[in-house]
Amino acid sequence: MPTVLIEVRRHYTTAEEIAIIDAVHGAMVTAFQIPATDKNVRLVAHEPHRFAVPAHLAQPEYRTLVSIACFTGRSLDAKRALYAGIVERLETLGIPRDHVMITLHEADRDNWGIRGGQAASDVELGFNIQV
Repeated sequence: MPTVLIEVRRHYTTAEEIAIIDAVHGAMVTAFQIPATDKNVRLVAHEPHRFAVPAHLAQPEYRTLVSIACFTGRSLDAKRALYAGIVERLETLGIPRDHVMITLHEADRDNWGIRGGQAASDVELGFNIQV
């Protein structure tokens, strides 16, 4: 059920964009043990002048921000595995590890409306968030 927003500051080909989305989603499936079919990932490519980055980045055009909203309940080990998995997978696509920033925003299930307007706390999710 997590939702992901990936923000980049350069244009990629369609195939590259799909690979970036799949890399981040694959890390979510592995680390958070969500179903592979639970894919809620968006990618936004900004014009460089609209996306300021730290001056120390060697290749600023590869700056990549990953924002994840999810239910509370994952362990610190699962979060560490997620962060490592994302940067490892993106690195294989040419994005330097130190150019990736990941933020995780956790919310209680009472604060999510899903499946036709139900509180997520009232719904059987079909997967465990206590990983």
